[in-house]
Amino acid sequence: MSAEVQGRALRPSKAAEHLGIGVSTFWRYAKTIPDFPKPVKLSPRCTIFFESQLNDWLASRAAAYTA
Repeated sequence: MSAEVQGRALRPSKAAEHLGIGVSTFWRYAKTIPDFPKPVKLSPRCTIFFESQLNDWLASRAAAYTA
C-alpha cells in the first residue's frame, strides 16, 4: 500500500473551520456529497482530512458556480 503525504492533516473541527461551516454541516457534506474528500481513520477515535483535498474540493465548487 502506497501512502502519499498530501499536506496538512486537519481534525474535523479544524477542517470545518477551514471551510467556514459548522461541524455538523461538515459531517453532513462528508456523508452526502459524493465528491467531498473522504475521511482518513488513524485510529477508532481519530479521523483526519487533508487540507489539500479540501482546498481542491472548494476550488472545484467555486469553479462550477463561476462558469
